[in-house]
Amino acid sequence: MTADGKIATEKREAARFASECDRAHLEKQISLADAVLFGANTLRAYETTLPVTDSSLLRARQEREQSPQPVQIVCSATAEFSPKLRFFQQPVPRWLLTTPKGAANWMDKQDQFQRLLVTETTTNQVDWKAAFTQLSQLGFQRVAILGGSELVASLLAVDFIDEFWLTVCPVILAGTNAPTPVAGIGFTQAEAPKLQLLSVEKIADEVFLHYRRQR
Repeated sequence: MTADGKIATEKREAARFASECDRAHLEKQISLADAVLFGANTLRAYETTLPVTDSSLLRARQEREQSPQPVQIVCSATAEFSPKLRFFQQPVPRWLLTTPKGAANWMDKQDQFQRLLVTETTTNQVDWKAAFTQLSQLGFQRVAILGGSELVASLLAVDFIDEFWLTVCPVILAGTNAPTPVAGIGFTQAEAPKLQLLSVEKIADEVFLHYRRQR
């Protein structure tokens, strides 16, 4: 995020302000995961995902007996995005986590996703408890959440996030409607999730923060 806490401009363009060091840091975190979750807006903005390409990280995954690449899971209740995005040409396992309505949009394009995970609440949204139960039953132990802010807010609201890795970048974007790392309806001060700072590292002009959720 920027020094003023934004993850994108008001136009919600893909964030390009982080350094190569931050990109390597992100790839390392992705390499540790069994699966990576991200929302439809994040997919639309970037049109791709970040695969693991570093040879040492790939060897480490093999030594841990993980698959070559973590499963890339797009999360969207409506699943309204183009199958022509570059994401669908990337050599990564692709899954879709959606509702029955969203799944219907991909019934004639099932070859684009290796698996559809379908859940639904009474408000036609993804049922996160049911979704994570499915992921657990499928053997996923470590899941990385890449964003966007609405997805992070939804998972934080049901207390499904254990750790936060935040990189503060030396740039100011401003903008009243520019997104921050967590969106949603927000919390009261009494209900606000509390974090424990585990580590701080400064590299050049960026600061890398690692927090654990306090319970």
